[in-house]
Order: sequence, then structure tokens, then C-alpha cells
Amino acid sequence: MRLKHNKKRNTAFVYEALVRELTESVVKNNKNKQNKIVSIIREHFTGESLLKEELELYKSIYETRHIEKNTAEKIVVQVKEKHDSLDKKRLFQEQSKLINKINRTLSNKVYNNFVPNYKTIASVYSIFQDALPVKDRVLLEENIVDQMSASVETKQESQQPIDSLVYKNFVINFNEEYSKVLTEDQKSLLNNYVSSFSDNGLDLKVYLNEEIGRLKNQISLFKNDKSLTSSKDVEERLDKVYNILENMKTKKIDAEMVELVLNTQQLVEEIRENGD
Repeated sequence: MRLKHNKKRNTAFVYEALVRELTESVVKNNKNKQNKIVSIIREHFTGESLLKEELELYKSIYETRHIEKNTAEKIVVQVKEKHDSLDKKRLFQEQSKLINKINRTLSNKVYNNFVPNYKTIASVYSIFQDALPVKDRVLLEENIVDQMSASVETKQESQQPIDSLVYKNFVINFNEEYSKVLTEDQKSLLNNYVSSFSDNGLDLKVYLNEEIGRLKNQISLFKNDKSLTSSKDVEERLDKVYNILENMKTKKIDAEMVELVLNTQQLVEEIRENGD
């Protein structure tokens, strides 16, 4: 089955590629690039944007897993009908503006970013295309439905041989570098931060409320541990960190706050390791 896939016109792929680019910029502490990516996502994937609407249709399929097969079939049918009703001319124009903005502001290398669920996103893109032959469409839709209704074990077994080479390249180019840098808490924070652009930040607010509370409790425990605070300098630094966390409850959530929490998570992890 030969399928033509235009990455730049695949709204979901471009969004996920931008998310990867954003994660890398946060890890590298590249604030200038980080702000540019956030600006692009907010400009093109929020409000009344048709790209946002199309992205939600993509996600209805590629983020849905472990459901009954007949339910998956209904979702695919409904998503296709909704997609057919989109203003294709306006959608094309919005995509062109996004592509132009990425090329001018960032680089066309963004499209080379590894996206873990690339094959599924490409398949969804294909069934949205009117020119796709009927036979190919039916086979693709059956494959998509199978993925949506597959168990975790089946999904992993079926995708591993296909994606192994791509995944290996990703590990070389990204994971090996950043998985060693980020703690599990930091990964959770970044995931919530990225998701905040498409859900009005609700999950991020909930997460930060809980995470800041956890960090404050941890800092308090460190302060009460005399083996860690034998130095006046250490005690003063812990007090300063605690006060910063305390003041966050009155501040607007932004990239700077996320960075402060990331740094605090790293500090807590380092103190815990040294204490052990």
C-alpha cells in the first residue's frame, strides 16, 4: 500500500513535532527558542483556530486506546464526518501560515523530529484525504480500529517490529541525552506543561498545585534534618527556595514558573541522593 504523506500538511504531526522541539528547548534552557515555540502553539492551536479543531479530531483517534471495536468504528465514522465538514480552503490557509511561521521563526528541521505515534498519525492523515483509493481507505481504517481496540500487549507486539529502527534513531538523537537529565517528576511536569496549550491549562494547574505542595513538604523535611542543615548557608538557601514556592500560589503560571519548579525538583532529587 503506497501512501503519500505530507508531514507539513499533517496538523497533528506538526503539533507533536513542535511539542518535541519545546521539550528540547526547556531541557537545554533555551528561553528564546522556548518562547518562540510557545508563541507559535498559542497563535495557531488555540481559540477559534481551525487547526485546533482538526487537531482535536486527530486526537480523538490516535489518543484513544483499549475500547470496544464497535465503539472504535463509530468514533472513526464520526470523526471523518466532522472532518469532511471543515472548511478545507481555510484549513489550507491556516496550515500555510503555520508552515511559514515555523520555517521563518524556527527551522524546517522541526519536521525531522521523532514523533512516537508517527505511523498512526500518518494513517489518520491518509483517511482524511479524498484522493485515497477505496481499498486503501478500508484497509487503513480497519488497521486504525484494531489499534484503538487492541490490548496493551497486542499493541506493543504489533508495533515493535515496524517502529524499531525509527525508535532506535530517536533514542540516539534524543532520549539518550535527555532521559539522563530529567527525573520522573520533571518529565511529568513537562508533559503537563505541553498539554496545557490544548486544554486551557487545567491539568497543569492541578498538577502544579499538588507538586508545589509536595516540594514544600520535602524542603521542610530537609530543613528539619540536622545532618543536612549543619551549615547556615544551606539552611538559608532552603528557606529561600521554600519562600519562592510559597509565593507561587499568587503568581500566574508561565514558562518562568515551570522552570523554577523544574530546578526545585532537581534540587530535591540531588539533596535526597546526597542524603542517602
